[in-house]
Amino acid sequence: MTILEAQQKVDHWIKTLGVRYFSELTNMAILSEEVGEVARIISRKYGEQSSKKSDEKAELKDELADVLWVLICLANQTGIDLEEAFKQNIEKKTLRDSTRHKNNKKLK
Repeated sequence: MTILEAQQKVDHWIKTLGVRYFSELTNMAILSEEVGEVARIISRKYGEQSSKKSDEKAELKDELADVLWVLICLANQTGIDLEEAFKQNIEKKTLRDSTRHKNNKKLK
């Protein structure tokens, strides 16, 4: 699935099953919440924090997909073509950082 196809699928789902998009402000709050859920899993699985019984069912792939879903909602409702934006972002990073990381002694 392309990013454009994902944006179209989310838009179709929102308009047929979700009734309408939440406001941009609400979606930003939801995005923050979902990123927090990703952080919770990462801190327990890869960090030093211990898990609780309530953490057992949490799956990183599902939480990352939730982040992507809300990010796509925000892009759709603000008229951003994420596929094009991502291409431009890669070009920007390539021009700006083509040697920066290779020359970073901390990464060797």
